[in-house]
Amino acid sequence: MSTWKGIVGQGFTPNKFATYVGGLSFTAWRPSFVVLHNTAAPTFAQWHSVSGKQRMQNLQSYYRDTQKWSGGPHLFIADDLIWVFTPLTVPGVHSPSWNSVSWGVELVGDYATEKVLPRLKKNAISALATLHGTLGIDPSTLRLHREDPRTTHLCPGSNISKLDFIAELTAALDRSFQGEHPDMRAAG
Repeated sequence: MSTWKGIVGQGFTPNKFATYVGGLSFTAWRPSFVVLHNTAAPTFAQWHSVSGKQRMQNLQSYYRDTQKWSGGPHLFIADDLIWVFTPLTVPGVHSPSWNSVSWGVELVGDYATEKVLPRLKKNAISALATLHGTLGIDPSTLRLHREDPRTTHLCPGSNISKLDFIAELTAALDRSFQGEHPDMRAAG
């Protein structure tokens, strides 16, 4: 078993998440991009059947004890909070080809069968803007888990549009981090 990296296990509103990330130091590890996932299980309909704190403990048990991994994804985005799981300052475990170079962000739900609720998507865009803006990551580098050549399933589901997420992320960065990222509208 790999050495477990621990979890943060805290849920944040978008503003408090931005403050939290602003207080972190990225000197030991700096990701190059973000990989977007969906939880599939639990589905969004199942997510609130236990408290968020209990959900984090259950996920820790799953990744650490069942999977025997050293960590899990960095974030779980729900409709109410942005949950930090694996610390954002260390590599997580979420996408076989890209664990060492990317943040893993899980959207709560099964987006092969469920539709993304507007409030969940709003939290996701806010969290992604915070991550991209903090490290100056180009929003066009956002990847879907299914794009990993070593992944065999369609995560994060067919109801997730990469182009939609990049467009909304770019607009959010324009509002919040003016001048700190490339203007993607001029590039394309």
